[in-house]
Amino acid sequence: MTRPARPAAAPLLERAAPAAPEVHMSRLLQTTPPAAPHAEGKARIAAAIDAARDEILDLSHRIHADPEPAFEESRAAARVAEAIARHGYVVEHPVGSLATAVRGVLAGGRGGDRPRIGILAEYDALPGLGHGCGHNSMAASGVGAAIGLAAVRDELAGEVVFLGTPAEERGSGKQYMIDDGLFSGLDAALLYHPSDKDHVRIGLLASVDIDVTFTGRASHAASDPWMGLNALDALVLLFSSIGLWRQQLRPDARVHGIVLEGGTAANIIPERAVGRFMIRSTDQAYFDEMRDRFVALVEAAALATGTRGEAVFTGGSMTMNDNPVLVDLFDRNLRAYGVEPGPPDPNLGSSDMGNVSWVVPAIHPCLAICDAGTPGHSILFRDAAATPRADEVTLLAATVVAQTAYDLFRDPASVDAAWRAFDASRR
Repeated sequence: MTRPARPAAAPLLERAAPAAPEVHMSRLLQTTPPAAPHAEGKARIAAAIDAARDEILDLSHRIHADPEPAFEESRAAARVAEAIARHGYVVEHPVGSLATAVRGVLAGGRGGDRPRIGILAEYDALPGLGHGCGHNSMAASGVGAAIGLAAVRDELAGEVVFLGTPAEERGSGKQYMIDDGLFSGLDAALLYHPSDKDHVRIGLLASVDIDVTFTGRASHAASDPWMGLNALDALVLLFSSIGLWRQQLRPDARVHGIVLEGGTAANIIPERAVGRFMIRSTDQAYFDEMRDRFVALVEAAALATGTRGEAVFTGGSMTMNDNPVLVDLFDRNLRAYGVEPGPPDPNLGSSDMGNVSWVVPAIHPCLAICDAGTPGHSILFRDAAATPRADEVTLLAATVVAQTAYDLFRDPASVDAAWRAFDASRR
């Protein structure tokens, strides 16, 4: 796969990211008492993260300046692996079936293998745009949380398990890691996401990637077009069919796509056309119906144009199963620093963190790195992900994730409660 060019400068119609208010979260972390219980240990975590501030933020900025798309995050993965190794983690890189996956384990000083708390990080970028979803902050905050927990390892029984997870934007890398057994044995999985709003609970749309290929027959577009079978016509017809289908879709369902390949010259009837699509829904049963309908639309476009159509489904992501016990712990630790999270964002996206949440208790809270209304997957959000405001939020997220993990380590009953809630949600 060809590595995309560095993101272009913002077009004239899209202004630079709005100036974020100046914040001093690291100062707040130093002066504000953490939430009870275990406030003394949590204070040591906050101090360790603040002491490693330059290292954590340098990692965020390096990854932001050097974006790599899904499955190609070799430099980002290496930087993450090297960072946690410096703080005592036993690192496997690569691990499992993905060359850019990372696993680091830190044994607690009190022995044993339980609980095992997972600290996650993402670092893939969007092709052609860069870190328009802020995964640089997610990578750095995960490393920061790992650093904070390393500072209190002598107080812990069990293990901290750091997982660098590739390919969230396309391909659902976490599902590969689930299949590889890398989430087996974990008692919790914690991962923050940057946003334009603060909220601890998150809704996700089930989604899947679909590559559609139409194959026809080439011919001269002027002298004998009747000899050809136009694959691009089939792809255009599929887009038209999707546009009509959208009128009857439920409000929480989405279908969208792009053209990857549409021919080689205007005077040649295209014998091959390729599109990439995604379908999404909050309802798993309705999502399955959408898959069947999409296949039928591909078949209909092929029939109408005399071409052959193939739809290949990859990278399925599931809805989010937020664990209420973990939500409450994270919420309490976050509020101690003066952040009042709002309700779940009604503007839903998709993430393979949903897949994780159905195999282990998990949360995926969001913290604002920019003003409300800044769209994700945009130049504005990309630029916001490297601002001082984003830096401070990265440190806050690292601290609160680590403190939430610390609660679980210090209180085995909360781990049991998280599992009971998880089992109830599965039923």
